Amino acid sequence: MHQENTLTIKPIAEIRTDFPTKFGIPRQGNLISELSAKIIFYKEYQNPEALRGLEEFSHIWLLWGFSANAKKEWSPTVRPPRLGGNKRVGVFATRSPFRPNPLGLSLVKLEKIEKNADNGMILHVSGADLMDQTPIYDIKPYLPHIEALPDATGGFATRVKDYALSVSCDEKLLKILPPEKRNALISVLSQDPRPSYQNDETRIYGFLFAGFEIKFQVKGNILYVTEIIPA
Repeated sequence: MHQENTLTIKPIAEIRTDFPTKFGIPRQGNLISELSAKIIFYKEYQNPEALRGLEEFSHIWLLWGFSANAKKEWSPTVRPPRLGGNKRVGVFATRSPFRPNPLGLSLVKLEKIEKNADNGMILHVSGADLMDQTPIYDIKPYLPHIEALPDATGGFATRVKDYALSVSCDEKLLKILPPEKRNALISVLSQDPRPSYQNDETRIYGFLFAGFEIKFQVKGNILYVTEIIPA
């Protein structure tokens, strides 16, 4: 007979990224290395001793919460964006946010650890696929000698791993962004941030990134940036 066991967990930190909303966020961690982020620990977990030795690792795992999806019901099957949004597969064969427990797992690069007078120890990371202020529940080091398996198979994700759009953006528009954000934006756009079920070549899409509203249109395999506006 099934006996339900519950586990109460609480966040230890939150992440600060350039994405105030879900739209535009990369679909996997460590996919776009140009994206930078900061992990700010909550006061209870700001003891620097908790991070002793972490500086020896190049990458870390983040266990986090789908805070923007927490109140939605889970689904036993989902439609992965990279399969065109038409084919359904089991939720446990994907990284969909609509899960029984709204938990995400991301691999990011640890760039540096900063000692801050106001916020204790701050982790600077790159390659994060998280919305701004997403709660972080745990941090673990990545162990390449155990977790990098060259013979592992990636299912349907492997078959679409090279999918990308060509990005066309006028140089004058791109220069509106701070220099350190330009390559990151182009990489984000090349991964096609549109919802999988939308393929309207006449539609202008938009999302917020690094304090700017990015507007674009997709025709065929080319994404055209139409406007970059300070938000």
